[in-house]
Amino acid sequence: MQEKEYYNEIKDLIINNEVNKKVKNYSINRTDLETKYNIGKLLSEAGKHYGEKIIKQFSIKLTQEFGKGYGISSLKNMRNFYIFQKSHPVVGFLTWSHYLYIINMKDEEKINYYISQVKERKLSKRDLEKIINSKEYERLPEDTKNKLINNESLDISDNIPEPILIPNSFNQDMETIKEKELQSIIVENIEDFMKQLGDGYCYIDSEYKIKIDNNYNYIDILLYNIKFSCYVVVELKVTELKKEYFGQIQVYMNYIDKHLKTNNQNKTKGILLVKENNNYVLYSSDGNIITRSFKLT
Repeated sequence: MQEKEYYNEIKDLIINNEVNKKVKNYSINRTDLETKYNIGKLLSEAGKHYGEKIIKQFSIKLTQEFGKGYGISSLKNMRNFYIFQKSHPVVGFLTWSHYLYIINMKDEEKINYYISQVKERKLSKRDLEKIINSKEYERLPEDTKNKLINNESLDISDNIPEPILIPNSFNQDMETIKEKELQSIIVENIEDFMKQLGDGYCYIDSEYKIKIDNNYNYIDILLYNIKFSCYVVVELKVTELKKEYFGQIQVYMNYIDKHLKTNNQNKTKGILLVKENNNYVLYSSDGNIITRSFKLT
């Protein structure tokens, strides 16, 4: 095929795609992806005959005829999309905007993870960008990654990253922040905090008051997870993990189990959020207690 023929085929694909966008609203996304795939295929084939310079040449001509959207980087992305699709068939819930964040990834497990998250959590382009930039996959526990590879079911603790990122909206210093300040920052951004923990969380209260004998105690944050049918006690500590913290949160979890949990709900989980994690967790006998460190961002 001659250079001119490659160009004319690409041009026809673009024209047809623009027409389809106007008259076939129900299939806009799939048609758009198929067009970009076919353009990428033609660019890949043309490149074998005319070298890398063909991208720049076509970019200049297409931009003159169709305007923005056909710069060198855009055409390279279409070519990369074609290459990517050889091993990853098109899925309808991903848009071109989603694909732009995924097609240049090299790690297969990371790719599969982010594709699954778009589907399960109905992530927009901005949502996907956010979790990729926060390195959500990289922060997952190794046990969780292994479960994902082996298609094993996940427990409530598996989706909680290490560390948990806390937006530093009050400009607090990591070394001097107090528990109340950390609590205020989290509560102010509670939706973001719960999204980091995984799916299905609902906010119950902060400083949740409980009475044990004649003394009042206050749970830092109380959540409920609909997906796993359990309450979740969150205790905040601005020091490294200490063994006495397990006893404290266990008391709160037992209280919730006795006074709030119903028979058809699962046992209460506990999250100890600390400044620095350590090996005390290896010697905790209660698998319902999850320890994670936090990082102010």
